[in-house]
Amino acid sequence: MQQLITVFGIALTLACYVFFRQLYLQYRNPLINVVVLSMTVIIAVLLLCGLTFEDYKQGEAIMTYLLGPATVALAVPLYKNRHLVRQYMWAILAGVGLGSIASMATALLIARLGGLPKEVIISLVPKSATIPFAAPIAQLLGGDPALATAFVVATGTFGALLGLPILTWLKIKNPVARGLAMGTVAHGQGTAMALTEGEQQGAMAGMAMGLAGVFTSLIAPILIPILI
Repeated sequence: MQQLITVFGIALTLACYVFFRQLYLQYRNPLINVVVLSMTVIIAVLLLCGLTFEDYKQGEAIMTYLLGPATVALAVPLYKNRHLVRQYMWAILAGVGLGSIASMATALLIARLGGLPKEVIISLVPKSATIPFAAPIAQLLGGDPALATAFVVATGTFGALLGLPILTWLKIKNPVARGLAMGTVAHGQGTAMALTEGEQQGAMAGMAMGLAGVFTSLIAPILIPILI
């Protein structure tokens, strides 16, 4: 029985992803967020079927495992656009580095102004890095890895929802700049949205996502003790 539920959970997730992705590609409306809408439908279906998250978890674990190969596959568009890396190498490093610092510093200062507890602030700071980077950083510095994971998911969702419209509103049209911004601020979800715009945007976003994780790992242990 559990095997059927696992297959059902995976099939439901894939169906939601394909449907909402096609819907977004057709209308290009930022409110059609694949993650948010898919998550909403999956939760509703699980509740209607009387299934729990524990029932869904085995299928979720298989899909999470496949994130590794999917992330590696981002190297393909990056390889195809390697001339952009050579052309803009220093601008890319400076942009992603400063973007990572700005993301951490603003989150930390706003959290302090809001009077949040120290553990929550530390968990919030690496929010723009991917979970494999953010959770260990939070744990190492005295935060809560589970809370850090929730902040990462929320950041990615808002970034995927608002990132491209904000860049368009700011009249940023360069595909390299748009991709780097999405990958630096909104990690994997931002990269997925950047890929819907084009291969160059997706390649730059994938590279920015990895660099932002490295920069966050190096800078957060220095920045947090100074500003808290």
